[in-house]
Amino acid sequence: MPMIDALWPENALSPEAEARLVKELTDILIAAEGYDPANPVAQRVTVFHLHRPAAIFVGGQRAEVMRYRIIPSAPEGQYTDETRRALVRNVTEAVARAENKPFDEVAPRVWVFPTEIPDGTWGTRGAIWTLPDIHALLAGEAERDAGAARLARRRREKARITLEAALASINES
Repeated sequence: MPMIDALWPENALSPEAEARLVKELTDILIAAEGYDPANPVAQRVTVFHLHRPAAIFVGGQRAEVMRYRIIPSAPEGQYTDETRRALVRNVTEAVARAENKPFDEVAPRVWVFPTEIPDGTWGTRGAIWTLPDIHALLAGEAERDAGAARLARRRREKARITLEAALASINES
């Protein structure tokens, strides 16, 4: 059940370009989580919130060019370092296509914050949905264990990072 919060001002893009961008960002997020963007269930449960800031300021001055802030949220375990990097690149490329401008011109104005929601805190439909529950919904009940494996992989990664930091701290003492 992917979710995207995006912020850009009204009239940043033409209505047609904006509609294409919203659809493309939705498909990019579904794919980043390892699901088929053509899956009708994945499309129905992927929510895109477009927020319209009244103004954007940089260094205390009203920005002269459009800026984009895109926050894709996924249940814990869906992203890897590689998928986060690809997600940021793909989102930035989509915005460049929407503006019909070169990537290098648009990239400094696009901020992407892939966010993982801790397992057991994703609530919808009046219930908590764990990653295995979500994976079963989007990939099929037979794939529930794959969702549990993704979550376990992510938690091992977090534990390794914590352990390495603790050992480095001990060695510095």
